[in-house]
Amino acid sequence: MAMKPHGKSIVSSDYDEKVVFFKDLSLGHQESQLRFRLIHFWEAWNPLKKTLIGMEMLLIDEKGTLIQGFVSPGRIKKYLPDMKRGFVYKLNNFYGSRNKVVFRVADHTVTVSFSWNSELSVLRDCHIPFDEDSFRFHSYEEFQANCDLKGDLYDVVGHMKLVNGQSIVEAPVLDEVEIAKARRVLIHIQSHEYWVTVMKLYLWDQATRDFCKKFKSYERTPTVLLVTTVNTKTLGGTLALTSMSSSRGFMDYDVQPTIDYFAWLGANPDIVEQVNAEIVTKRETMTIEEIFSYIKQETAKVNSIFVSLTVKKKIIFLCTYTGCLFECTATINDVVHGSSWYYIACSGCHSKVSKGPTSLICTNNKCENVNVSGVAQYLSKISVYDNGDQAVFVLLGDVGRELTGKPASELVRSYFEANGNEGVNHEAPVPEALISTIGQKHKFCVKVTKHNFSGKTRSLTVTKILPLDTPPATESSEGNETTASEETFINHVGSAEGSKRSCDGTDLEEAKRLKHGD
Repeated sequence: MAMKPHGKSIVSSDYDEKVVFFKDLSLGHQESQLRFRLIHFWEAWNPLKKTLIGMEMLLIDEKGTLIQGFVSPGRIKKYLPDMKRGFVYKLNNFYGSRNKVVFRVADHTVTVSFSWNSELSVLRDCHIPFDEDSFRFHSYEEFQANCDLKGDLYDVVGHMKLVNGQSIVEAPVLDEVEIAKARRVLIHIQSHEYWVTVMKLYLWDQATRDFCKKFKSYERTPTVLLVTTVNTKTLGGTLALTSMSSSRGFMDYDVQPTIDYFAWLGANPDIVEQVNAEIVTKRETMTIEEIFSYIKQETAKVNSIFVSLTVKKKIIFLCTYTGCLFECTATINDVVHGSSWYYIACSGCHSKVSKGPTSLICTNNKCENVNVSGVAQYLSKISVYDNGDQAVFVLLGDVGRELTGKPASELVRSYFEANGNEGVNHEAPVPEALISTIGQKHKFCVKVTKHNFSGKTRSLTVTKILPLDTPPATESSEGNETTASEETFINHVGSAEGSKRSCDGTDLEEAKRLKHGD
């Protein structure tokens, strides 16, 4: 038996023997030849060090078996010019090692790795049938169970409800300039397997560019979307699907699963219409008492992604996995003290920054800023009341500016310019611009999240402040709720949805004391 360095053994082209070979090293073949269709390939980067790890591939053999491939950085230039997606190849001289456990794209236990003397050639007159593609779909429950585990990456298929806040039935217009700036597209997607659930799917970078190109190529607005190898992670305390470097997108009639889904969609119009784009994000007007009563309802308590349909005064509203959106008119009676009213954010992505030995470090791994500069952003808690009930609302980012009329950065800068003798670690006190809002009455758009249902926090995050005479709106009519992307903003800021500093029962008691003047 031939052995490669580091315990890696030459593998044969027979998959059954290959699996046995890695279970029992007494088996194996010195001849190494593999025939496969190249489904996809992509660069793999270390997000922290921002260094190229290598090129990864997804291969499929004549038996329909998916397997992952790998080319080290120093060998990419040698093989990349000959690599074309969809072509059938023969590979001589390669070695195999156990497939990685993090972000796997194939079930097979072997990864085919190119060696220094590997030979890759196109099989132009190959008469062996190879599948065009293969997919691994996850159910709604499986996505939940694997959230944040960084394990296998599975595929999702469904019909689009919203694209960047625009209803799919109204032919969304993609602003590619804004999309390029944000580096992402946000899609509300619904599947026949979990038809009552509407989830958010974030497409990033190359997946975003591919989506825009494919979406605009259709004469009629496409409806069905299939995205491969999505990662499940927690954003703002709830589950979301995000694309990876390995992700690919298909629509309507691109591949057999989307064709089948499109046919199902046409045969089941009643089921599809049970959740429409407006209901997905409709904000219902409620009092503070009604919001907390809703939270206490046994049917509303959840420990994962949820979709809850509730009837109130013959108006149906729906809570998507990001949380329930409500409008609540309340009066500010104080600014809650005891924690900072702002945080220092990255000027590029608005994620929280930390202090390094010599400079600031952005906590967002996807941020491309090399020289990070910090800018103050709102993270303010206010106590409010209406009709004898109290609550603590949290103002994040630009929402605070909507209330005071001034950005947090300007208020912090003004304080330190007037108090130049303060130390670098000193925090600016609550500004008069915030204090002066006490007594003001506003219509707040607030979000009730998983953390509210689980009892981890009673504070409510404000997503927008509206004039008192503004009618209830939907997300599709106002676009994104925050200026920063939810992935970077919610994950890295100590917000009311997940921060250790979030308000609890103590905050609520303080709000009650302030209102009654005790």
